[in-house]
Order: sequence, then C-alpha cells, then structure tokens
Amino acid sequence: MINPRGWSSRLPAGIVPLAPRRRLKPALRQRRIENIGLPMTLGRIGSLEVRLAETARDVKKAQKLRYQVFYEEMAAIPDALSLISRRDRDDYDTLCDHLLVIDHDAPTKLGKPGGRVVGTYRLLRQDVAERHGGFYSAGEYAIEPLIAAHPGRRFLELGRSCVLPAYRNKRTVELLWHGIWTYVLHHKIDVMLGCASLEGTDPSRLALPLAFLHHHAAAEGEWRVKAVPERYVSMNRIAKEGIDVKRALHALPPLIKGYLRLGATFGDGAVVDHQFGTTDVLVVLPVEKISARYVDHFGAGAERHAA
Repeated sequence: MINPRGWSSRLPAGIVPLAPRRRLKPALRQRRIENIGLPMTLGRIGSLEVRLAETARDVKKAQKLRYQVFYEEMAAIPDALSLISRRDRDDYDTLCDHLLVIDHDAPTKLGKPGGRVVGTYRLLRQDVAERHGGFYSAGEYAIEPLIAAHPGRRFLELGRSCVLPAYRNKRTVELLWHGIWTYVLHHKIDVMLGCASLEGTDPSRLALPLAFLHHHAAAEGEWRVKAVPERYVSMNRIAKEGIDVKRALHALPPLIKGYLRLGATFGDGAVVDHQFGTTDVLVVLPVEKISARYVDHFGAGAERHAA
C-alpha cells in the first residue's frame, strides 16, 4: 500500500504556489469548516482509528510517515528542506485534507501515549483545487479535457498514500478505504483520480505490468486521459496475446491491484519520476463504476466501521 507519487515536490507549469507553510494552521481551520458534518472518527477496527488531520501536529506526523516510507525505505531523493526536517512536505500540504490511520495501542517514537500514525492519504477536492490553480496531477496528465467533458461532476484527487511495513494488511487498507468512502459520500464526490506508482524508473523492466494495464484496464471514451507529451512513456510494451495475466497481476503493487478490484481504469501512458524513483500511472475511478460488492461491504452510508 505505497504510492510515493500522488504529487511531487515540484510544482507543475501554471500552478501558483499555494501558501507559505506558516499558513498551515489557518488552512486547517478552513478545512475544518468545509468538513463540518463529518464525524471526528471516520471508522475504527480494534485499536486502529481513521480520521482527518485536525491540527498542524497531525499533518507533521503524516509528513514524517511519508518521509520514513518514501525516503528511508524507498529510493526517493529528498531536497534540503525535507532532509533537514525529516518530513516529506510541499506547499500542497496546506491545501489538502490528510486522512490518517492511527494505532492507539502503539506508543509514539518517544514512548509517549496517544497512538502513532501508521497510514495516510492526501485528498484534494476539485472545488478547492480550482481556487488555487488546479489539480496537481495536471503536471503529468492532461486531465483538463476529462474534467471539461464532465461538467457538474465533482472530482477528488488522491495521493501521497503510504503505510508502515508492519501495517500493510487488510485492516489498515480497509480503514483507509472506509475513510475515503465516508469522505466521498459527505462531499458528494462523483469521480476519483490520482497517480499510482510502480517502483523503478526503467519502463522496460516494468513492461509486463504496464502492458497489462494498457490492454486490460485502459480508460476508454469519455474517461480516457493521456500523459502530457513531454513526459509520455508508452505502456504498450508487450502484445496483448503475449501477456501472462497471472504474472502481470503478481507484479502489480497492492495499491494498483486494489484500484482494479474497485473498478478503476488507467490513463494512456506512464510517467517516469526520477526524484521518487517510480513510474507513475493515472487512476480514473468514477464512483458509479465502483463494484457493487465493495459498496455493499462498506455500506451505502459508510456504516460498516463507523465509530
């Protein structure tokens, strides 16, 4: 359950920096106002709780978790500020909602009570993004025509997903998705999108999973999105009849397999991100396309794991 590339720390062309980091607290106050009506706790399984970040300290915990996974465990290259602070951070942290999974039975690194953040997702709604220059994934994919083709639909961008190694299990993943589903229902979201990552920057070594997504899970028609020309990497690297489906599925990261099970499709073309050491694909998931068994599982009103 790792997605080091919801967005990179580099701002895409045309995007204005959102707010200095010192404005994180006012931004959080605005997020709380916009989330009025959501319960403090979005869900629970045993000692695990899923909720939105409420304070600047909450956001810092998410940033520290992201640093631990992306930079210490994986191959991302930190900039000077991230290296000094030991936090994965960028200006979009002031804009997004941060979904947290907290283990209340796990002490913090300092041994203090209060639980530990063990999983996180970053959520960016269309109405918020449009007030500040647009979605971040526009730096990799031409999503403007997709949005223009669906006037009146509400889009939600997902990114910066990560979970500590010891918590990469069904309970944590289920709570993250329960939190997202609760958020989607509350804000009346119609479409989810975002970048998911395969580890490595050599597409030839990722030919099998990329070709599988291209031939078996490509977004079509009104949902088709293409990588921007200057970053486009073909996913059509193996003929359809030459794909070993079982091996391809095994080669896919758990996050991408989870999206597939939900009913997601994928954009045309991959994008290599050398900073994070990944090859990215774009996930497109209209809420109406989500498999009925998953809606039934979490509950039409997200009641399954409600506190």
